[in-house]
Amino acid sequence: LGLLPPGQFLPLAESAGLMPEIGAWVLGEACRQMHKWQGPAWQPFRLAINVSASQVGPTFDDEVKRVLADMALPAELLEIELTESVAFGNPALFASFDALRAIGVRFAADDFGTGYSCLQHLKCCPITTLKIDQSFVARLPDDARDQTIVRAVIQLAHGLGMDVIFRRRLHQLIGRNGCCAASS
Repeated sequence: LGLLPPGQFLPLAESAGLMPEIGAWVLGEACRQMHKWQGPAWQPFRLAINVSASQVGPTFDDEVKRVLADMALPAELLEIELTESVAFGNPALFASFDALRAIGVRFAADDFGTGYSCLQHLKCCPITTLKIDQSFVARLPDDARDQTIVRAVIQLAHGLGMDVIFRRRLHQLIGRNGCCAASS
C-alpha cells in the first residue's frame, strides 16, 4: 500500500478493528512527547488529539487519566477532539466525558454542524470547543448564508462559554466574527 494519507489509512484501520490500539498508542506517544518537551524554557500549550468512535468506551476516562498520570501532565493541557457523532451520538458516554472534564480535560466537537448538531446536546455534553465544519467555512468569503450560520454558531458557542476553532486560511474573515483559534 505504501504511504497512505489519513483519509485512506484510518478507514482501513477502523475496518480491521485496529483503531482502539492505534488510538491508545497515539494518546500515549503524544503525551510522552509533550512530557519530553517540558523543561526550563517550556511554554505550556494545549495538546489536541483526535479520538475515534471505537476508542471511546466505558473505560476511556480511566485510560486517559492513567496516561496523564504516567506522564505527569496537567489535564488542562489535553483536548480530546471527537466527531459530532461520538460527542453527541451516545449519551451513555457522557459520564466518562464528565469524569475527564472534572479533572480539566477539554473536549472539542470536530466538524461541527454536519449531523448531530442539536441544541440540547450543546447544553448537556461537556464540550468546551466547537470546530466548525469546512462545509460552512470553505465558501465564507462569498456566501452570505454561510457567513450568517458561522456568525450564529460563534455567538452561540461563546454564550455557552465555548471556544471556536476554524481552518487557518480563513483567519481574518472569521477572526472578525469572534473565533479565538485556528487549526491547520
